[in-house]
Parts: sequence; structure tokens; C-alpha cells
Amino acid sequence: MERFEGYVFTALCSTNLLVSCLLLSTVTREQREPYMDEVFHVPQAQKYCQGRFNEWDPMITTLPGLYLVSVGVIKPLVWLAGLRGGVVCSTAMLRFVNLLFNGGNLYLLYLLTCKLHLREKSKSASRRVLSALSLSTFPVLYFFNFLYYTDAGSTFFILFAYLMTLYGCHKASALLGVCAVLFRQTNVVWVAFCAGTLLAGQLDEAWRTDGAKKRDERASPVPLSLAGARRVTRFLLDFLVSPPRAKALLLVAWPYAAAGAGFLAFVALNGGIVVGDRSSHEACLNAPQLFYFLSFALVFSLPATLCRHRLLRFLQALRRKPLLFLLLAAAGLLLVWNFTHVHKYLLADNRHYTFYAWQRVVQRHPLARYLLVPAYVFAGWHFLDALRSRSLFWTLALLVCVLAATVPQRLLEFRYFIVPYLVFRLHMPLPSLPRLLLELALHAAVNAATLYLFLARPFLWPGSEDTQRFMW
Repeated sequence: MERFEGYVFTALCSTNLLVSCLLLSTVTREQREPYMDEVFHVPQAQKYCQGRFNEWDPMITTLPGLYLVSVGVIKPLVWLAGLRGGVVCSTAMLRFVNLLFNGGNLYLLYLLTCKLHLREKSKSASRRVLSALSLSTFPVLYFFNFLYYTDAGSTFFILFAYLMTLYGCHKASALLGVCAVLFRQTNVVWVAFCAGTLLAGQLDEAWRTDGAKKRDERASPVPLSLAGARRVTRFLLDFLVSPPRAKALLLVAWPYAAAGAGFLAFVALNGGIVVGDRSSHEACLNAPQLFYFLSFALVFSLPATLCRHRLLRFLQALRRKPLLFLLLAAAGLLLVWNFTHVHKYLLADNRHYTFYAWQRVVQRHPLARYLLVPAYVFAGWHFLDALRSRSLFWTLALLVCVLAATVPQRLLEFRYFIVPYLVFRLHMPLPSLPRLLLELALHAAVNAATLYLFLARPFLWPGSEDTQRFMW
């Protein structure tokens, strides 16, 4: 980090912490009591603060990573500050832990941006700093910095693990991945992604080597065709059954394999992934979840990606391969028809924005879900086109992990899209300064709107005196 850039980034981190503290103070003043999932998380963390580690709320479905880190952070702070009484492990103090994760996420996003865009190092430092700031204010993630949820810490450990993977520190990456799983079990998918990027790197090298040995085949991008798919499949099988290559991969990737084996042992002993109430968290084959994520990624990446040239490329692709797009649309219609699952919370809980998105878009008309399929096709094409600078095998690894992270989820929850979106956005070409400013303005506007609705528009349910608030 150059000296001037370091000064700018340090000032930015300080300003970010100050603004976040002011917002946390406002949120806590308006909503002093635990809200939504905090009703489970806060009392459990307070039990841990009191040393009652053998007590567990059966309604909690995640592992105790958040509570353990909270105790490890808060106990030394209150001892140094000489605090006593109810302020120790209070709701406000526990929420403050997520502000620390927020600062860590900003720093990690900056480091990842620098690492992933080394070729653009000579370009303006302001773009790297602004990109990190914009991503740290990503609306769904930013909102949950002010509530005692697992999202900020979960994202922190996943980003940290991936950064260590990029630097070749695979044992540290696997250990951080285990920490991420302690926050949310489904993060094992992103531990697998870290291993997948390692595998993709070796596949890319082998692909170039094999291509160089064959004069009639060039190590160029594979055409999008059945022949290209067969060629890649054959290459993957040859690579995986090759003892020298498999041994070389295992020598490097064994920490991830050990973490994966430990997770499988946990699942076997626990009888499943969920540790508490399983009735509302049953896995299913909900294929349209992938379409919802692609649409979500399209909307939030518009300031950084959409331009006339990309639209022209899409129209050219339609003209060149109309049959392919028709087949994709037909497959999308079939998946929407046969594999759409609707969680009871999505239909009943009007505190979440997903409730209104579902009611006013997907359920607006019986045919609405099918009429959205062309938009899903464009969103999928846009996702792949934005990553066209990345290698084929890296993109395949990301797609497999996005599928694993989204499709088994019955509940449409935007929080599940945080990590896949950040990974997608980090690997896009670094946007220009005007586009970054536009993206940051979009995030700021959405954050202002969501915080305003949460704080200033409370409402009551019929027959209940508890205050309800709108949230992601």
C-alpha cells in the first residue's frame, strides 16, 4: 500500500467506524430490545457471557461461533474499561461486535481488490479504495451490521479465508473456513470454493500444457457447444484419474480436505446440518433460487456493468445462437414449473422485503413466474459475461458453489446472497471511477431507505402490542 493511499484508506476506515457508531446508536435508541432473530441470539450470547456454556436454545439453528467470538471480544473490553452491571453483554454491546466485523470486512475487501486486480495496480488508487468502500456498504450486508445477526462475522471469516487462499496460506485458510462454518454451517460451500480455486488453477495450467503439446488444438477458450462440453468433460476426467496430478493437488489442498472431512463427521453425528429447529429449515431442490440470485446480482451490479456494448453483445449472442437461448428458456420454464418451493415464512411474514417482492412480482398473476424466465436468461448471461475475463475452470467452480449455496434453500432470503454476490463483484473488472461513484450512490440510497423504514415506519400486527419493523 503506497503511503498516500494508506493515509486515505486509514481516514476512510475511521470515518466508516464513526458513521457506523452513530447509526448503531440511533438503531439501539429506537429498538432497545432484541428484534427478530436477536430474540434467540442475544439471550444465548448472554448465557455464554455468564459462563453457562452447557445451556442451548433449541430454536437456534447455527453453531455458536458468533457467541464465542462475542465473549472473546467483550470480556477483555469490559475488564479494561472497568464496566459492571447490565451493560456487559447488553444488546447494544453485542451489536457493537458486528461493527468491528464491519471494519474488518472493509479492510479485507480492500486487500482482496488489490490482490485480484494486480494488473491494474498502476491505475488510480481511488478506484481500489472506492470499490472496497462500495462493497462494504452493500445494502443487505450493511443493514445487518446494526443487529446481532451472524452475517457480518460470517462474511468476515469467508473473505479472510479466501484472501489466505489467494496468498497460498492454505492451512490458515482452512482454519478460517472452520471459523466461518461455526457462524453458519452452509459456509462449508465457500470453504469448498477456496479449494475449488486451487483446483481451477491447476486445471488451467494443465489445460495450457496439454494445448501446447497438440498442434491441432489451441489452449483457447472452449466454444459454447456440445463438442466443447465433451472436450472439457474428457479433460476433467483425465485430470482427476491421473495419480501424479491427484497427488500434487492433495499435497496442497489437504487442509481443505481435512476441514471437509470434519464437517461430514459433524453432519453424521448431528444427524443433519441444522443444530436446532429443523422443521423450518428443511433442504429441498428449489431450482428457481438460482434465478432469484442471478436477478439480484443483475440489479445491484447494474451501475458497474450495464452499458450499451454489453446489451449489443447480448443481442449478437441471441442472433448467433437462437436455439441455445430457446433451450435455456425452455429449461427455465420447466424448472420454474416443477421445482418452485415456497416457504411458509415467505407467505406470512410481512416484515421482510422478500414478502412484498414475492406478492407484487412473482404472485401478481398465475403466469408471472413464467413470464420472468426471459429476464432470468438475460441475468444468467450477464453474470457469465461480467466474468468473461476469468478462466473457464474458475467460473465452473464458482457456478457449482453458487448452485450449492442457493438451490437447496427453501426460504427466499436475501441474506443468503451476500457472499456469492461479493465474490461475483470482486472478480469483475474494476469499474471506472464514475461507475464506482454511481454504485456507491445506489448503495447509500438503498441503505438510507432501509434504515428509514426500519426506524421511522414501525407498525403493529392485529392482536399484538409488539412493535414490528421492515427489514431485509
